[in-house]
Amino acid sequence: MSAQVEELGDNRVRLTVDVTPHQLEHAVEHATHDLAESVKIPGFRKGKVPTPVLVSKIGRDRIWVEAVESHIGGWFWSAASQTRLRPVSAPEYDFELPTTEKEGWTFSATIEVQPIPEIVDWATLEVPRAEAEIPQELVDQELEALRQSVAELVPADDRPAQEGDTLVVDLVSPSGESQSDTVVELGTGRLVEEIEAALVGARAGETTEVEYELADETSAAVTITVKHVNEKVLPEVDDELARAASEFDTIAELRTDIEGRVRAAMEEEIDGAFRAAAVDALVDASHVEAAGPLVETRARELLDGFVRSLGRRGIDTETYFQVTGQSPDVLVAQMRAEAARSVARELVLEAVADKAGIVVSDDEVKALIREQAELSGDDPDQMIEDIWSHGHQESLREDIRLREALDRLAADVKPISTELAEARDKLWTPDKENTEPEKKLWTPGSKEPE
Repeated sequence: MSAQVEELGDNRVRLTVDVTPHQLEHAVEHATHDLAESVKIPGFRKGKVPTPVLVSKIGRDRIWVEAVESHIGGWFWSAASQTRLRPVSAPEYDFELPTTEKEGWTFSATIEVQPIPEIVDWATLEVPRAEAEIPQELVDQELEALRQSVAELVPADDRPAQEGDTLVVDLVSPSGESQSDTVVELGTGRLVEEIEAALVGARAGETTEVEYELADETSAAVTITVKHVNEKVLPEVDDELARAASEFDTIAELRTDIEGRVRAAMEEEIDGAFRAAAVDALVDASHVEAAGPLVETRARELLDGFVRSLGRRGIDTETYFQVTGQSPDVLVAQMRAEAARSVARELVLEAVADKAGIVVSDDEVKALIREQAELSGDDPDQMIEDIWSHGHQESLREDIRLREALDRLAADVKPISTELAEARDKLWTPDKENTEPEKKLWTPGSKEPE
């Protein structure tokens, strides 16, 4: 699908969309099927009406009308997304019905769009940036993980099993299926709670039957025989540990390396938070607000993603509302506010890109495609050809442009300490009479987690 945008003035544009023969044929097939399911024709059951009979009874134009009306909205929003339009009004369509699905079809839509806002001089903004302070607890946790990885297992069959022990067990189900010499580690949280409780305190040679609850709230049973109990003997935190668990010769070198990796991870997280805060600071200082169909569409996408994420964790929405005490209306309002904020962030970044004169060349787009193709193991040239043939390069170009705008914004604002920012926040000013909800971290292209 390709689309062209014509500026009409007063924040109105005309979007002309070219629908491919394949897309039109698909729409006609759907329309024919839906009409065959709903239209009553004597002598035929619903859904069993042959296409020639259906056409003779209701006419080809009726099918074209159904095909267009049921798909034009999807085609419009796909084209609007591709061209990065942000409608604030419903589209006014202009078209003539197709006459054949063997050729492409074109329609236009006139809409009012969200204008690019006037933004303040972002170089004057002060944005809090945290300092990377390395908690020694994190370094100690890394060292402890290394100790665990090279720990020695020694027999402890002369005492009851305890947390931290590694057991060798035989498992037998009620049906007689067995699994011999299964290695389990107590205290890791990987075992079913009932089985873990039964094994703590067990001795080598003992057999016990355990009944436990499954995820679907049914129960199952298993007979467990403990064959061996082994305990971990952890090495000392010294140079010998460094040589055994890493490429370093001394524990000091190993600790320095761990601190460096932890610092790099923290700096990356801090940088992401700073960049997000810079965008929000520009939105607030420029008093940018977004509304309209795009915000509503994005809010629905966020809500759908949230519901899917609950489903993957085995939680339905009714249970979620009962546990959290939150109402559906409050959740929808939160999603709508986040969607509006997301659009506002994109708007100010577009304004930054315009003022900074950021232009993304075809070579830059192709370089990104080649990078992605190498990561996925695809043919870079074929991927470039596919993306260009479907017109998707403009979406990538805009993504790169917004990222470069964010780079420019983050480089130009003035970082201040979080302590100074917190102290200023405690000072009352008239504009703080209306408090704002907590904002989420954001970067271009970010979505709600699934």
